[in-house]
Amino acid sequence: MASQSIEHHRQNAEIYHGDVLCKEKSMELLEELHLPKGLLPLEDILEVGYNRAAGFVWLRQKKKRDHVFRKIGRTVSYAPEVTAFVENYRMKKMTGVKSKELLIWVTLSDMYIDDPSSGKITFKTPSGLGRTFPVSAFEPEEEKKEDKGKN
Repeated sequence: MASQSIEHHRQNAEIYHGDVLCKEKSMELLEELHLPKGLLPLEDILEVGYNRAAGFVWLRQKKKRDHVFRKIGRTVSYAPEVTAFVENYRMKKMTGVKSKELLIWVTLSDMYIDDPSSGKITFKTPSGLGRTFPVSAFEPEEEKKEDKGKN
């Protein structure tokens, strides 16, 4: 279903290809939306698209990626295709993002910062349940450089 949305929003969208350029553009987008730059720690990104008129964004990566946000001890899974409608301080109607809560994966549909001065970001499920975390937990992690020599 997400692919149909992407095809619908491709016309008049800014579309970028290649991992390096796509990572750069996804960081720029998060910064433009006033969201933490570490929210989308994707790898091997094939395509990033942004239809500004509709506020629709998509990211395609080679394969699903699980990422652990160490500061809050949460694992988040990003599908090969992630989509969302975006506006300042908010991503809504997201697809392709799940968080592990205890032993089950929970779909995330919205993330937003209600009050930027609070330093808090809230994540919600399609059923309306939500959790709030410090924005600082989603800043990019630089630890990867230290891990290069490890197997």
